Amino acid sequence: MIREIIVVEGKDDTTAIRRAVEADTIETGGSAINEGVYRRIERAQATRGVIIFTDPDHAGERLRKLISARVPGCKHAFITQEEGRKRDDIGVENASPETIRQALSRVKSEYREVPSEISMGDLMAAGLLVHARAAERRLFVGNALGIGYANGKQFFNRCKMFQINRQEFTEAVAAMEAALGERDKPNE
Repeated sequence: MIREIIVVEGKDDTTAIRRAVEADTIETGGSAINEGVYRRIERAQATRGVIIFTDPDHAGERLRKLISARVPGCKHAFITQEEGRKRDDIGVENASPETIRQALSRVKSEYREVPSEISMGDLMAAGLLVHARAAERRLFVGNALGIGYANGKQFFNRCKMFQINRQEFTEAVAAMEAALGERDKPNE
């Protein structure tokens, strides 16, 4: 049994989580979260802890940010869009039990107001900002780090929030460069 309560978007997500692990969930009912749900999440965080496990899409990321801003100290589980894709639908409900277990084994904790080992300059040097393929590169590195996809500013904030250290960042960037290989080298 997972100690923390997992916050998901809907009942299909709860079903998928329970196929993978023994856990309690709170369903937000989608991205239109109401005050009663916030109070339940706050209570869960105070008593058992919370893992936010939303869909890897815009609505899921928006919901993750709203909950995280309202309820500090939450943990976060992420899957990639590919892991949550079923035809044209993307969501936790489509992930395999093994993918869900892996995501929960890589849970990241929030840390606020902590200096980061990673700077915006590091992101620029790695081609994660101001690069023709920065979004694709952030997607790869974010998935390698287990923090998911985000725009440049949010990616930097996640590196700070989840205390990504220089070694794990460097390893993720090296893996990205190896995977992209020749097709990402500048034209000479």
